[in-house]
Amino acid sequence: MKYRYHNPTPPPIPWVTEAFFDFWSTRVHPLWTLRRPLARLVSRRAEGSAAVTLVLQPNRHFSGLRAGQHINLSVQVDGRLITRSYSPTVLADGRLEITAKLVKGGKVSALLAGGLPIGATLAISPAFGQMVVADDARQPLLLLAAGSGITPMRALLRQLDAAGMPVAVDLVYWVRQRSEQCFAGELAALAARHRGFRYQLAVTGDDPEPAPRVDGFDFSGIAGLAARRVLACGPAGFVQAAGQRLDGQVADFQAEAFSLPPIDDAADGEVELQLARSGQRLRIPRGTPLLAALEAQGIHPPAGCRMGVCNTCTCEKREGVVRNVLNGDVTAEPSTAIKLCVNRASTDLILEL
Repeated sequence: MKYRYHNPTPPPIPWVTEAFFDFWSTRVHPLWTLRRPLARLVSRRAEGSAAVTLVLQPNRHFSGLRAGQHINLSVQVDGRLITRSYSPTVLADGRLEITAKLVKGGKVSALLAGGLPIGATLAISPAFGQMVVADDARQPLLLLAAGSGITPMRALLRQLDAAGMPVAVDLVYWVRQRSEQCFAGELAALAARHRGFRYQLAVTGDDPEPAPRVDGFDFSGIAGLAARRVLACGPAGFVQAAGQRLDGQVADFQAEAFSLPPIDDAADGEVELQLARSGQRLRIPRGTPLLAALEAQGIHPPAGCRMGVCNTCTCEKREGVVRNVLNGDVTAEPSTAIKLCVNRASTDLILEL
């Protein structure tokens, strides 16, 4: 199911720029723009002990999303626009709920947790991501979530709930501490309402008997495991371990990570990075993703999800060789588009920046 919002094509105004129109129209109403999708913060609430849920009202230029997809949300922090990715749940009235994990020292999470006043306007992006379930799905599902990886699973479960839970679904949700669990009441109610939905909370930290992590988890209790489609979301280490643990045991495995895998320490040394537009020449570590290397030197290209999904940081590589840190793919062809967040330099580079 995809939720859509009314989005008429604005009339052409050849003598007014979009920036000029938006500047004045948002002073009449904060969500009135010519084309830009925006959202207004309606409310917030604590979600467990380590997260906050925000309710957002999008404007008419937000084109909707499918359950399980992500959006980028941009906020001003210390005079700089910072973008983070979240997986929303669409409410019955069309509003969006996003849940953000509170990160110690995190400027964006601190702002979302309380620094941003109710009524504030945020820039949002079109939806992206492929971890979705078709409305007519018939294959049984196994959902694996760690930490804030529960948010796309919640959206998918709401979609399945609305359809009467047409397939068998098992959810295993890992948290460090029981108090960090999000949506506890909602998940319990869902399990009580549908016999075909089973839910296991795996607490790895403060319980008397800590649950095993995903690489040591016993999946033998999952009925019909070999026929299951698995969807996994969490840190990079979690989804990698899940894929290895279930390799060859399930029908299909799909994962999205909200962090990058550890950098290979063998990829040491430095390379020269030339920025074609600005003329700057930099020395950057060979093993560091290009986006992080640029930001470490005070250069902040547009960026979003930081996990190779949303394409916000895509730019042209004029010359040089890069390696994708997610899958190891090497790109050597000149004049090729690459994603800065998930590619690191193998040789000297020239980027169209």
